[in-house]
Amino acid sequence: MPDSDIWQWSAVETAAAIRAGKASSQAVMEAHVARLHAANPALNAVVIDLSEQALEAAHAADRAQASGAELGALHGVPVTIKINVDVEGQANSNGVPGLAGVIAPGDAPIVANLRKAGAIVLGMTNTPEFSLRGFTDNPLHGQTLNPWDPAVTCGGSSGGAGAAIAMGIGAIAHGNDIGGSLRWPAFCCGVSTIKPTLGRVPAFNPSAPAERPPMAQLMSVQGPLCREVADVRLALEVMSRRDVRDPWWVPAPLTGPPVARRVAKARIPADMDCDPEVLARIDEAAGYLADAGYEVTEVEVPDITATFKLWVDLISTEIETVQAEQMRALGSPPFIGALEGILHIADILDAAGYMRAVALRARLLREWLVFLETWPVVLAPVSVKPTPAFDADLKGDAAVRTLFENDLRFNAALSVLGLPVATTPVGFAGGNPIGVQLIASRYREDVCLDAAAAIEARVGVMAHQLWARDA
Repeated sequence: MPDSDIWQWSAVETAAAIRAGKASSQAVMEAHVARLHAANPALNAVVIDLSEQALEAAHAADRAQASGAELGALHGVPVTIKINVDVEGQANSNGVPGLAGVIAPGDAPIVANLRKAGAIVLGMTNTPEFSLRGFTDNPLHGQTLNPWDPAVTCGGSSGGAGAAIAMGIGAIAHGNDIGGSLRWPAFCCGVSTIKPTLGRVPAFNPSAPAERPPMAQLMSVQGPLCREVADVRLALEVMSRRDVRDPWWVPAPLTGPPVARRVAKARIPADMDCDPEVLARIDEAAGYLADAGYEVTEVEVPDITATFKLWVDLISTEIETVQAEQMRALGSPPFIGALEGILHIADILDAAGYMRAVALRARLLREWLVFLETWPVVLAPVSVKPTPAFDADLKGDAAVRTLFENDLRFNAALSVLGLPVATTPVGFAGGNPIGVQLIASRYREDVCLDAAAAIEARVGVMAHQLWARDA
């Protein structure tokens, strides 16, 4: 490829080209900075532009390489970081004007790990207020648009990350997920991701004034959004390196023993209102897996409705008990309306109810782990509807309930279990890209990603279609 196309390279290709001396870190960064400045104004995906520092870092990376220094796995590779994670010296505003003065005193583990591997932070990506909505808009930085269609959402809360990586801004985008915030933007923007197992990727914000409540600690994970599944693997390997600041971190291997190539295609509960075009794409994904040698059978999975109810009750109880006062004080009226819509779906639990719910999590997770022994991969929807309008959660409580309880039931439910889930594109519905979830047992991200790669081999890299359309 000519230098003008460097921004289109995958992260794997970029790292290999720099290591082999076929492209300098400086040339790579200049191409990505040019792409940022050309593509971002129409998207508002990157809201903190660090291109000046990135170019200086790229020059330093070239000097280090010329001196014979040992190169990390991502030497010179441009990455973006979501604005709810600490990058030393930058604001961790979480999209909230009242938190714009929170300056990170140091790097979060995921940023430190990326830097140690040689990656260079190009910019920071947008999120909704408090990273809570599934729609990326806030009064501090504004709305991020979906690069495929500005009338629909780019997802959230890692919507800026999803939009940026789809449009070729950076080779790897960082995001995080407590209720679908990696998988939903991947679905909306036509990219791939992995929600890692709890404990796989270390997390901590040095700027945080207090620790998060217990279930937030057990549900929230950090991970990559990428255009290609191979890039997700590479990014995960780097992101998951040890950091003593996370007491949940586990030194688990990135690959495990072979498992049976069996896929359970999750049967959709009868009470869910589904779009036929979305279901057709899921069926096609099952066919792609079968073509790749997987045995695929439609199966009743462990109770997804009870699992969703557990997620919404636990997260809402913690928000109402620990966080809602600050959210209502600092949040905008649209955000507060969306927040109340989520809280109204839930039963806010008393102390005994909270304890019983936490205990129930163990039973439901046990059921899933036993199920995954027989069916090592579960194919499930992210959403059973096409990508909605950019403001679909601002239409009142009933709209919020439909969105989470019906459309995104599988997406939200899986968050409470701490299992690894890959999402990868499978085609289009309603004229826009959609993806599926691929679920595996704990610390078997490799199994998820193998299945995702098999689908990608048939579908292709969706971003290439976006670039060709907009060329």
